[in-house]
Amino acid sequence: MLWILVGILVLVIVLWLIATYNRFITIKNAIDSTFNQIRVAMKKRFDKISKLVETTKSFIKYEKAVLTDITKLRSMAVNSAEDVEKLGRKLNALMGSIRVAVEAYPELKSNESVKKLLEEISNVEDEIARLRYLYNDQVQMFNTMAERVPSNIVASLFGFGKKPYLRFGKEIEKPVDTSVY
Repeated sequence: MLWILVGILVLVIVLWLIATYNRFITIKNAIDSTFNQIRVAMKKRFDKISKLVETTKSFIKYEKAVLTDITKLRSMAVNSAEDVEKLGRKLNALMGSIRVAVEAYPELKSNESVKKLLEEISNVEDEIARLRYLYNDQVQMFNTMAERVPSNIVASLFGFGKKPYLRFGKEIEKPVDTSVY
């Protein structure tokens, strides 16, 4: 009888370990997926900014530095939360300089293509903000599991360390102002 109870207890522990491990894997994969969606959204943002630059080129004599910055930023690797933060800051600064240039040209402000691109950039900004929220929410779930008893035992056994949050400076917490009026 004792062996049956011990066997049931071992089975329950093994099933709990498997369930907890699978929960960690599920959340980890969700974090990775959301991070990749952030990368895709940032690429979309680059594409829209590049189109905006191309559209406004005929109106504005851009300094070569602005075009070089876009190329440099586009080639930046985005493999970690820190990379996303750094790239986001640089993109916001670039978008600010483009917006200032657009504001300086009344005929450009009224151009339908420019208006549409600025609206699309704003939509991508909203998408990135939603994805950042989702990513940080998933990281919070993962980190809580990794620290709580008894799931912290599984985290230790399988090397599930804490994940970094996406943190942004004050300048990046607000969306880029893309208004042209």
